[in-house]
Amino acid sequence: MSAANPIRTSDSLANIRYEIRGRLARRALELSRKGYEIISLNIGNPALFGFRAPETMRLAMIENFPDSEGYCHQKGIFPAREAIVMQQQERGVQGVTAEEVFVGNGVSELIDIALRALLNEGDEVLVPSPDYPLWTAAVNLNRGRAIHYPCRSENSFVPDPEEIESLITTRTRAVVIVNPNNPTGAVYPYEVLKALARLSETRGFVLLCDEIYDQITYDGAEFVPMATLVKDSVCVTMSGLSKVYRACGYRVGWAVVSGNIHLAKNFIDAMELLASLRLCSNVPGQWAVQTALGGYQSIRELTAPGGRLYESRRAILTAVASNPSLRLKAPAGALYAFVGVGDDVPDFDDQTFALDLLEKKHVLVAPGVSFNVPYNTHVRITNLPDATTLQIVFSRIGELLDEYRSKPSQRV
Repeated sequence: MSAANPIRTSDSLANIRYEIRGRLARRALELSRKGYEIISLNIGNPALFGFRAPETMRLAMIENFPDSEGYCHQKGIFPAREAIVMQQQERGVQGVTAEEVFVGNGVSELIDIALRALLNEGDEVLVPSPDYPLWTAAVNLNRGRAIHYPCRSENSFVPDPEEIESLITTRTRAVVIVNPNNPTGAVYPYEVLKALARLSETRGFVLLCDEIYDQITYDGAEFVPMATLVKDSVCVTMSGLSKVYRACGYRVGWAVVSGNIHLAKNFIDAMELLASLRLCSNVPGQWAVQTALGGYQSIRELTAPGGRLYESRRAILTAVASNPSLRLKAPAGALYAFVGVGDDVPDFDDQTFALDLLEKKHVLVAPGVSFNVPYNTHVRITNLPDATTLQIVFSRIGELLDEYRSKPSQRV
């Protein structure tokens, strides 16, 4: 008889969640293998909906394949890092050189590297709620405590600097800013960002700024790079090719350390050590960076009236407005809508609804609780499908909500 026991997994995973690719996504795959056509709105993956990266980026990789077969510098190839520096300088960020730039296998890897370089056991990081769940998970995995600061619907999901300040303790090492925001689409005003920059300087924490959607804004919303406002503290700006340039599979992201570089010296050295341990990031994809940042910015056509992303967003706004049970703060940026359901739908639970929508209507969405919120009234969808597909989606959502309303309430 075998004495073998099931393999025990790490206790560090006890509080780790990533439902965007979790149980619902696995069930969607099972249904698709049975022949059902699933409309998957759970992930912001442009290629899934017919978007292509600019051809010039592909050509840049092809032309440089002969120089891509060996390891590169742990921080990334110099042409890519220098192009990132130039972009930062054009935006008004001062004092940055290629030495403060790290290229990684997507922003996801750099989030892990930055937090691992920063945190000790029990250190606290303030993370938005709702958040992109990788941030909460990465804090926990790197021995820290994620403390969630609310971004309230009644304030268009924009954070309140005073509320953030009230959560700061002696253990606070960093505050995470996701702008433009995933999942809400909020674009933070200048005055809010300025207040957070000043707060970082007076309280001595690092600003970790996820700006992967930096050029995806609508209807004149203005994106303000946080690094332009930070002078006497440390700012880490993270962005990449995946969203603006529709190149998720290239796995190319970057982190730029700016502000008071003298204060950041040990932190930069620690990030470089961790970057060295993984040798380097994907080399072929890095050759696309210089072409992407220095070339024609086709994202502007997609987000302008008549553009694919703009019109899909318009379809979402129209559909929500026509259904009295739905609520939405119009997303000013990014690729998502964080849609709420009103009190007229009895006993609504976002996880139950998402499962029913998948099983009965073959539409996959992400329940709001996936984004670390204390309520269960929202779902997140992406606006990457075309407008016609989104009209079909909201028709099916409306049908399911009608079924819910016809059931007697279970409330006592």
